[in-house]
Amino acid sequence: MAQIDARMVRELREQTKAGVMECKRALEQCEGDLKRAAEILREQGLAKAEQKQGREARHGLVEAYVHAGGRIGVLVEVNCETDFVARTDQFKALAHDIALQIAAAGPKYIAPDDKPVDDESDPSDVSLLAQPFIKDPSQTIQQLIVNNIAQLGENIRVRRFARFELGA
Repeated sequence: MAQIDARMVRELREQTKAGVMECKRALEQCEGDLKRAAEILREQGLAKAEQKQGREARHGLVEAYVHAGGRIGVLVEVNCETDFVARTDQFKALAHDIALQIAAAGPKYIAPDDKPVDDESDPSDVSLLAQPFIKDPSQTIQQLIVNNIAQLGENIRVRRFARFELGA
């Protein structure tokens, strides 16, 4: 069995943002393999996120973003379960990233299910949650939110947004 040291735990924690003990247990479970440990933590996070999705999210914040030059503006309401989480830097950063996504990609709907039946456009083009994240195209906005649910321990949802563009 591989020796698990603080450096390995710190490295895994920086990659996944999981807790120290969770990282240590995952490393022990996979005998020090960082890649497998990260996958284990991701799966655990997905399971946690699924459990929390039915919970009510009534707190949160409204994030405003105006793109350079003032030609595009976005307002987005992102909700969580408690005011405590809404005030964390991680939650604020998530709301800001979602506002940036809306400004850059111009979605029309929040979820693919919101798209009308007669709209034949690709859901990844018009649905915010299905779009690839502009800062990391390997994950969608939905996956970004699920990762934050796992890390923050609360249900998170985008309730509504508005995007304004001059001349559009």
